[in-house]
Amino acid sequence: MTETERAENIMRFIYALRSKGVTDAHVLRAMEQIDRAVFLRGVFSERAYEDTPLPIACGQTISQPSVVALMTEALEVTSRHKVLEVGTGSGYQAAILSRLARRVYTVERHRPLVASARAAFEALNLSNITCLASDGSFGLPEQAPFDRILVTAAAEDPPGPLLQQLRIGGIMVVPVGQSDHVQSLIKVRRSETGFDYEELRPVRFVPLLEGMARE
Repeated sequence: MTETERAENIMRFIYALRSKGVTDAHVLRAMEQIDRAVFLRGVFSERAYEDTPLPIACGQTISQPSVVALMTEALEVTSRHKVLEVGTGSGYQAAILSRLARRVYTVERHRPLVASARAAFEALNLSNITCLASDGSFGLPEQAPFDRILVTAAAEDPPGPLLQQLRIGGIMVVPVGQSDHVQSLIKVRRSETGFDYEELRPVRFVPLLEGMARE
């Protein structure tokens, strides 16, 4: 692909995000700066600029770019924030967050995905991401509290350990649902008196599983 073709693809890519309702200029700029093709392999890298989920290793997927953008927008990340992402996957979402946040911690139960994500972060010179092989259902208590938490797998309810690792005033965005057919994206705000929940939109994610995967 020539530089001209890549520039045209990115322009169409950003236009598609805007057409899906993404309006935050900071999020759009981050999406423009992070090349999704870096996080894909083989023939799928040629489809990096399509607004569609695509397969990656370990039976997982890289999320649809418009969903990545809308989830990031809902998280309201600023350059002061320390963010936890549960479910690194390809690393694409963490890379987007790294352009907006002070520090990003991302955890993944599949060790091969951790290795490939770290390689992608290094290739893009993203030095403010810490990527760990860990059971994300328990969060990362040694680094808590977090200003923002993003979960990229669906739980039956917002996980209690993650809620407790959210700073007062913090926001968590998490898909919630009992199957891959009925899920809602939920925005949780923690206050001095408890948690406030807002339903954002229907989504479809892989389930949030406990324990490390066997590879």
